[in-house]
Amino acid sequence: MRKLLSVLLMLCLLGSLLVPFAVAEDQEPITLTYFYGAPGDQPYPDNKIYKKIEEEFGITFEMEFLAGDLDEKLGMMCQDPDDLPDLFDGGNSADKILISSGVLINLLDYVNPEDTPNIWAHIEPQKNRIITKDEDTGEDVMYIIPNYGLGEGDQIVNSVNGPAFFIQKQVLAWAGYPQIKTLDEYFDLIEAFIAENPTNEDGTPYIGFDILTEDWRRFCMINPVQHLMGRPNDGEVLVDINSEDYATTTFINQPYAKPYYKKLNEEFQKGIISPDTFVMTYDQYIAQLSTGIVLGMFDQTWDFGDATNALLTDKKYANTYVALGLIYDEDDVPAEDMPEGWTIEEHYVNGSLPNLDRGAGISVSCKCPERIIAMWERMLDPDWALLLNWGVEGEDYSIEDGRLIMTTEQNANTQDIEWQRHNKAQAIWNSSPKRQGYIMEDIQVGDQVVTAGNCWEPGSQPEIVFGLMNDYDKEFLSAYGYSKFGDFVNPPIELAPYGEAWQIDKSPIEKDYNDFLNIQDTQLPQVIMAPEGEFDAKWDAFVEAINPSCEVYSNFMHEEILKLVAAYYGE
Repeated sequence: MRKLLSVLLMLCLLGSLLVPFAVAEDQEPITLTYFYGAPGDQPYPDNKIYKKIEEEFGITFEMEFLAGDLDEKLGMMCQDPDDLPDLFDGGNSADKILISSGVLINLLDYVNPEDTPNIWAHIEPQKNRIITKDEDTGEDVMYIIPNYGLGEGDQIVNSVNGPAFFIQKQVLAWAGYPQIKTLDEYFDLIEAFIAENPTNEDGTPYIGFDILTEDWRRFCMINPVQHLMGRPNDGEVLVDINSEDYATTTFINQPYAKPYYKKLNEEFQKGIISPDTFVMTYDQYIAQLSTGIVLGMFDQTWDFGDATNALLTDKKYANTYVALGLIYDEDDVPAEDMPEGWTIEEHYVNGSLPNLDRGAGISVSCKCPERIIAMWERMLDPDWALLLNWGVEGEDYSIEDGRLIMTTEQNANTQDIEWQRHNKAQAIWNSSPKRQGYIMEDIQVGDQVVTAGNCWEPGSQPEIVFGLMNDYDKEFLSAYGYSKFGDFVNPPIELAPYGEAWQIDKSPIEKDYNDFLNIQDTQLPQVIMAPEGEFDAKWDAFVEAINPSCEVYSNFMHEEILKLVAAYYGE
């Protein structure tokens, strides 16, 4: 496969020498085949953005959206390198199937500071993560330009999309809008609310705290300890970024994990946690949250979006959730149980992480990669970036005193699938390199100016974030003196050189890793549900059972993290 790739790349390079890099006015119209690795809807023939792409670049798309299993589909497509689509978006399987199969070209044969200044400027701040070494040849390679995570300016955190302890807004409102920072404060408040409000208006008892444990979503049960210790999401390990060698250990078997599960055991004995929580499927969990009876849980915002949408549809605004960045109180963990030199400071939101190996790659079958690269280069120009993000000025958004704004109706349109099929190049925009974050320089649009400080994405624009909220949320935030729900947590911490450790491939230690997970799946619920007086014994038995796989896993992760750090610094 590598030999085939080399031959095809040589042909592509020869072709690129014969064709001017920029899109010429007299270039023949072409149709590119494009596979999008997720379900989707075909754009309508009158789609105005795809029409503009055709007018400027002479490119139309023949799109195929995923139907069925992604890995199976990609595996079948890669078996015939002579019949590949021109563009691939392999989703979460791009690296393990498309890149490893050798069906994507090395974009560095076309991307460089001189010929593609927009693309190079886009990737340059994170190039040590994006550009890697080919294992066989040692050459620099980049098969996919990240489709998300390369924002400009300071990171925008209007809300917490990742992990947090969540609590219903009505609980905070009932208590007079307190600041809740620690685990004890959190559960004390839930207990107090239930004591005074045992049921909702329909007479259904409230559930204080849910713990989702089904399959890979076990992170709801496992991951909280690292956050209580003051670190953003590294998966199942705690990394001391202040130590010289990035000391790495599993946290689930450490003394500082015990206080969290002891607290859960106490809340279980009080009836705050329902025993049904450990046998719930994900669908049952979402259904329960959607009713508004669950007051709190640890999760990630994206994971329960369907429940949030259901509550909003029913206008149960008070039952939607706020993300809180809880940490241990200084009295929760004895000093001798803390890692050496460790201090706890809340850092739930990490620095922006490029969506590595996610986005569109160009296949070795494509006969005109230079035209795709030229299209991407042009789409990073301010006028095209505005068009792809905001739409057509005067139709989809307006400019007032230099600020980009949308009416309620215009913003609602952007969420409507049928509207998108007529008015957004959704699939291409999702997969292509794009401008995110803050607009750093003024942009001339017709006879108006979009001033620096606006946001490239409408969903990040402060006027839209606050202005289009429901009245309940506006009043709720105003009671705290906030303008966005991201104000409930600290600003992002600087991203570690290794990125986020949860992204590391664990397949080299698959058996030990599966043992590590299975012991948690089977024994942690028993620890949490332990009868009075039996918690310590069950905890000790759990730690003893999991220690061997923890040792293998910790050592493996430490080695991999050191490799990533070395690669980041070019060592």
